[in-house]
Amino acid sequence: MSKGQHQGEVALVTGANKGLGKQIARRLAAEGMTVYLGARDTQRGREVEKELKAAGHDVRFVHLDVTDQAQVDAAAKRIEAESGRLDVLVNNAGIVVEWGMPVADITADRMRKAFDVNVFGTVAVTQACIPLLRRSAAPRVVNMSSPLGSLTFLSDPEHPISTRGLLPYSASKAALNAITLVYAQALREEGIRVNAANPGLVATDLNADSPFSRGTRSPEEGADTPVWLALTGPDGPTGTFSGGMDGTVDEIVPW
Repeated sequence: MSKGQHQGEVALVTGANKGLGKQIARRLAAEGMTVYLGARDTQRGREVEKELKAAGHDVRFVHLDVTDQAQVDAAAKRIEAESGRLDVLVNNAGIVVEWGMPVADITADRMRKAFDVNVFGTVAVTQACIPLLRRSAAPRVVNMSSPLGSLTFLSDPEHPISTRGLLPYSASKAALNAITLVYAQALREEGIRVNAANPGLVATDLNADSPFSRGTRSPEEGADTPVWLALTGPDGPTGTFSGGMDGTVDEIVPW
């Protein structure tokens, strides 16, 4: 990463008021980008905005619940009015709704709750931002995924992933992986690169109630792969799922 190379670029990071999203926003801002910090929680969002601005970064809080189409549209309009384009979109917002629940007890309503954020929210934000990304010289989209959505791992009875039993989360991340591939192919000729990132098992609030492990990597470490993908040049990858559990940013995860 060459500091200054991305000076003047514009990024939007969803779910950025804490944890992994906050670190992604901070590191992109440190590269010279104007970063729109999307968050549902206004108080936390303003606090992070103030903190990062005090460090000399151009970070702008935008109230953004990815499940609220009106807020999604308003965020896109604000970015257009203030910056005119978008160079980087990081779809980081995500939830787990089933810690400790037997698979047989998972209802369709609980599945919908996960899909509303992890799938439909990602599509809503991406669709709203595509016109802005088209104005960039090197547009990049990074979708935050997980090996828990890998059909290769889920179909292997000997792989630890297949024993986790996280039905809504795994299904939503598998859908997100498909979305990543379809967008990558559809937008390839326009130069919009779309990739999925595995941050590893990060110790964030997302994993606070996990019966397996709260996380083995810090949010700063977890930001390595999504930031690497967000900073790739015009000849960078598209349609990939990257990030090793040990932090190797360019290690390919099987779909």
